[in-house]
Amino acid sequence: MDAIWIVVIVIVALIVLGALAVAGRRRSEQVREEKREEAQGVREEARVTARRAEQARLQAEEQAERASNEGEAARELERKAAQIDPDVDDADLDLERER
Repeated sequence: MDAIWIVVIVIVALIVLGALAVAGRRRSEQVREEKREEAQGVREEARVTARRAEQARLQAEEQAERASNEGEAARELERKAAQIDPDVDDADLDLERER
């Protein structure tokens, strides 16, 4: 009778160990899936941030272009004013054109 109880206890212990192993494996897979989802969220955030950075870069380029055009317009107006001004002589106009 003692041998039967030892066999039963060993079988129950093996079943419990197997159940613990299966539960541990499931938990491990669950943690892995959670990490995948977290990584996907971080990737999406990275894509959004990259899009915002690209938009900011394009806006900066457009603003720089506008600033350059405004500067050229200001220089042109300054040349025109120098041509109209009776107190500016031809030597000053030549210097203005060289700039």
